[in-house]
Amino acid sequence: MTAENPLVSLREITADTVRQITDLSVSREQQRFVAPNAVSLAQALFSEEAWYRAIYVGESPAGFVMLYDESLRAALPPSPEVGLWRFMIDTQFQRRRIGAAALDQVIAHVRNKDRFASLTTSYVPGPGCPEPFYLRAGFRHTGRLDDDEVVLELPLVAQAS
Repeated sequence: MTAENPLVSLREITADTVRQITDLSVSREQQRFVAPNAVSLAQALFSEEAWYRAIYVGESPAGFVMLYDESLRAALPPSPEVGLWRFMIDTQFQRRRIGAAALDQVIAHVRNKDRFASLTTSYVPGPGCPEPFYLRAGFRHTGRLDDDEVVLELPLVAQAS
């Protein structure tokens, strides 16, 4: 939990909560920017690199986050990478700093693993895209594209001057 929003937490998804998480959605205008949670959970079943959690506000499910985390592989690569694969806040919980508080917790989780130089993410550009949200969180442009998505990164270790 964060000082800015102490009610926000990341929780494992269980058989009892999975339906609530798959029922969460973004606005119609935002649907082109993020896959439905049911699709994300299905993809997670087939990826040993998937780390995912429900985002809660108090006892109410409010969103979903999923990382692509190569440190979860059975055979650890020499320099594992991590990326924010999915991140969504249900439309009724948006614009209340819940997303920022949850993203802070995700970043802290990644930093605490002490295995990664940076956290990457990507977004589909266009009106209403999440670019400003990620830039406010400290991500920066890499100059790279992944298919039609703009790639951002958040440095996790201090750069030598």
